Amino acid sequence: MTTLEHRAFLVLIAAVTLAFAWILWPFFGAVFWAAVIAITFDPLNRRFLRHWGGHRNLAALATVLVILFIVVLPVLLIAAALVREATDLFGRIQSGEIDPIHFFQPVFEALPSWATDWLGRFGLTDLGAIRDRLSVALPGGFKVVAAQALTVSQSTLDFVVSLGVMLYLLFFLLRDGDSLVLRMKKAIPLRDEQQNALFANFTVVIRATVKGDIFVAILQGAMGGLAFWFLGVRAALLWAVLMAFLSLLPAVGAALVWLPVAIYFLATGSLWHGILLIVYGVLVIGLVDNLVRPMLVGKATKIPDYIVLISTLGGIQSFGLHGFIVGPVIAAMFLAAWNILSESNGTGERN
Repeated sequence: MTTLEHRAFLVLIAAVTLAFAWILWPFFGAVFWAAVIAITFDPLNRRFLRHWGGHRNLAALATVLVILFIVVLPVLLIAAALVREATDLFGRIQSGEIDPIHFFQPVFEALPSWATDWLGRFGLTDLGAIRDRLSVALPGGFKVVAAQALTVSQSTLDFVVSLGVMLYLLFFLLRDGDSLVLRMKKAIPLRDEQQNALFANFTVVIRATVKGDIFVAILQGAMGGLAFWFLGVRAALLWAVLMAFLSLLPAVGAALVWLPVAIYFLATGSLWHGILLIVYGVLVIGLVDNLVRPMLVGKATKIPDYIVLISTLGGIQSFGLHGFIVGPVIAAMFLAAWNILSESNGTGERN
């Protein structure tokens, strides 16, 4: 193949690849999560494969069923319960049964003078004015929610289609994953050791994020929600889910939720509730990240925490909910590519 033919062929490959990506973009979430779940549960699929003597269809089907019952269905049930609880909470706020200003009043009264002066610069000390703003804003927010509810049937249909596409694609990724990886390695113009390093980093980061970050987030959210329920905090499930999401961010975590609640307890005179929540948050919720995460992930990713934090925030900003995995994966591939380049340059200099 001449140089001109080679360039023309590369242009053709780039064009059809972009066109194919454009066609698949509406199902980006389904394709992405199918790949992530397939990589995460590949060890289980291989166990089934060995148990059933190499029957790939049977092993992949069994793995998909396990994923359906231990991952998909629980997430759907929790999401449905969360929607009900959030709707009930906002309904009580709108009706006046719950007054948010009533909860903040004791906290403002317990603040030192320098803190109230600082908040006064932003107009946050006039609780009556804040209540008036909320009374105007909440009805508008509920009108938006009501307008969005008109498209629920279409959104539900889109979700069902995406879920079906994900499960369908997941089956084939589990069944034919090895052959797909082999084809990709043949197509990538890199040496074997470079390919192995890139694929190994990609796989390790995805499994570490799912096994470590997501499991730890669920565990911290569940422990925080249990504590809130025990202490009588309203909408414990809602706060538990919020803590779980915040736990995905290193160096921030669930303390952004439970610590203000503990401070509120202390400011309102519920000293034992506040002390108990602080002790529980530090010794139980906080230590989960330091004890459980290393057991599940170890130091396999070798990505500094500050890069994980920045890449996670940037990923969420760019890709939405998918970003808490996309961001760290891109960061890991970035570091791996530069490590390969530096090692190649070092080898070239020695030669």
